[in-house]
Amino acid sequence: MATLVFLFLLALSGFVSGGRGTTRDDFLRLPSLESESFDGNRNSDDVDSSAGTKWAVLIAGSKGYYNYRHQADVCHAYQILRKGGVKDENIIVFMYDDIAYNIRNPYPGTIINGPDKKDVYKGVPKDYTGEDVNVQNLLAVILGNKTALTGGSGKVLDTDPNDHIFIYYTDHGYPGVLGMPTEPYLYANDLIDTLKKKHASGTYEAMVFYVEACEAASIFEGLLPDGLNIYASTAAKAGEGSWVTYCDVVEEYGTCVGDLYSVTWMENCDVYNLRTQTLHQQYEMVKKKIAYASTVSQFGDFPISDDSLSKYMGTNPANDKHRYVDEENSLRPHVEAVHQREADLYHFWDKYQKASEGSRNKVAARKQLVEVMLHRMHVDDSMESISKLLFGLGTKASEMMNTIRPAGQPLVSDWDCLKTMVRTYETHCGSLSEYGMKYTRFLANICNSGAQKEKMAEASAQVCLNFPSNPWSSLVKGFSA
Repeated sequence: MATLVFLFLLALSGFVSGGRGTTRDDFLRLPSLESESFDGNRNSDDVDSSAGTKWAVLIAGSKGYYNYRHQADVCHAYQILRKGGVKDENIIVFMYDDIAYNIRNPYPGTIINGPDKKDVYKGVPKDYTGEDVNVQNLLAVILGNKTALTGGSGKVLDTDPNDHIFIYYTDHGYPGVLGMPTEPYLYANDLIDTLKKKHASGTYEAMVFYVEACEAASIFEGLLPDGLNIYASTAAKAGEGSWVTYCDVVEEYGTCVGDLYSVTWMENCDVYNLRTQTLHQQYEMVKKKIAYASTVSQFGDFPISDDSLSKYMGTNPANDKHRYVDEENSLRPHVEAVHQREADLYHFWDKYQKASEGSRNKVAARKQLVEVMLHRMHVDDSMESISKLLFGLGTKASEMMNTIRPAGQPLVSDWDCLKTMVRTYETHCGSLSEYGMKYTRFLANICNSGAQKEKMAEASAQVCLNFPSNPWSSLVKGFSA
């Protein structure tokens, strides 16, 4: 037991506590617990002059109850769009759909996204669920290519030249990569190539892309060119994590039910007449509100940010009299939040603590928690050893692990090399998993240094003498690239 607690405490470096004895700056503060204000005299055009059809693609890129928040985010976004008048036929939802009726859900058949405990699951379309939530289907949906689909409802972005598209992705992120519940993951170059093809088809007027993930900016940095009529907002800059929230405030759920960036923009949309607020105003508002946690970033064609939110999300008629005010809101109470990459530990520890002593559930929960922590240690130790074998025992090894390219440059020059490096590691050492994919920056730096894949294979084989047989084995999960 002492070893278990020690390992757990070592892993919890990403927690921010709301307990006594901490300073004011140690807290992450939640947007739904503050008072929103507005100025009813603000001048703004009440007429939504947007032409064409509003379309949306909502993607929860994870599975498992410990990732509850991602599907909760997507369900909440769906409710905003429906209340805003966007038709079901024009909203395409990707979610594994293993949360609402999960055995750990205290209220089966419902999903919540905040302390108000409102059900956001009701009515959400099941377009792409389970194993159909994959990269191939997502890229096919964006391109409107039904023939490339491998399952699901068949709904795609069947858009016309004057249509407006809103894409929202929420999950774990890594340098240059977005997670998916099935392998392989979504690599930035593949996504950007797809967006370029969509623009070349001339089938939309403008697109807005929100990304909730660690390292989210690395998806667009140095890759998304101007002129595609795409505006992107991300939860965090390259080299930076994003944060999850609403954990202890809904303790009975045993997991965190929201992501900080996501609930901030969505709770804003819940309240205001979106004809009176621009994309830029929302970007600035979210950036200010969560600056203590992560750096909200923007990319693409900035003039699009002058559009009203209603062009892409519609607006709830019930909010017509609640016009947006571009000013600081009142201070929020201090509450607890968790780093995105530590949220699974929060869940597994809660599960272990709540299980009855001596029960099978206690034994199973302990085994699961130990497996998670040992896997993390395996990935950390093996990556550090590989770096030393490739670059020596001096500072070069550390530099390769941590160097971030200057702003404006993509993560890696050769994306095929990066994917090869990922597969090489996973062939010898097992799956990187949601936790280990943070090392894609190190693998990208290996490629940028000119090192050959044969050297990576030799180092991986020397470090990982036994192929892992845990649930994160690449024999079980497949390859991330």
